[in-house]
Amino acid sequence: MRLYSASTGCCYLSDIHNEIPADAKEIDDDRYQAVIANPERGKVRGHDAEGLPILIDLEAVDLSPEYLAARERAWRDAQVSATEWLITRYRDEQDMQLATTLTAEQFTELLTYRQALRDWPQSGLFPDTEQRPVAPPWIAEQVQ
Repeated sequence: MRLYSASTGCCYLSDIHNEIPADAKEIDDDRYQAVIANPERGKVRGHDAEGLPILIDLEAVDLSPEYLAARERAWRDAQVSATEWLITRYRDEQDMQLATTLTAEQFTELLTYRQALRDWPQSGLFPDTEQRPVAPPWIAEQVQ
């Protein structure tokens, strides 16, 4: 099931994400494709009164520095939350003296990425979405 959270502006998959915001609402594939995957040029994602994602004209969007900063902090918080399970799994595997799913190098990359996320709001480039910390590509291959 695909869910959308108006508070984070992010999508979640119920069978992948452990922590899903309380305000997340189920969205169908048509809405996902039209609003998230392939938005119309000149439009940006927003949400309606029910918290479902919609496209709105760029001119109608609040682009105040406060709004942009709040949006980026919500994105950052969602990314930190979405990777918490990887940290927990690695540490549990170590504590139980099992072979770890992640290599020591991957674990270090994960910690470095999470620190970059925490440091993001203090960056001189914040809240430019083009300058967001980039997750190591192998994270997307991990399955909960």
